[in-house]
Amino acid sequence: MTEEWASLKEWINILAHHIDTGDFELSKDDILTILDLARDASHQVERAASPLTLFLVGVAVGRGGSLGKVAAQTTALVLSLDDRTTEAAEVAEDDPDDETDADIQ
Repeated sequence: MTEEWASLKEWINILAHHIDTGDFELSKDDILTILDLARDASHQVERAASPLTLFLVGVAVGRGGSLGKVAAQTTALVLSLDDRTTEAAEVAEDDPDDETDADIQ
């Protein structure tokens, strides 16, 4: 993973320079936190939720929240939504009159 890590750090530095983040740097712990959150949002909600979730986390951090706290709150929410979604799906399977399978328009 050393080569992968070096490539990732290089990309982060290039991106930070091009979008003018100033002297802001991501620590290894920050990067791992963000990657874990991306994985959780992608797997527990849906794939498209990952970039949108990370964008909103970035907005919250930009407004003064700590990455650790915002990420922990978001992860807890992602995991709780998955539990509720699973429970709702199980109930829907038991209800033959449920019409929630219709496509969202």
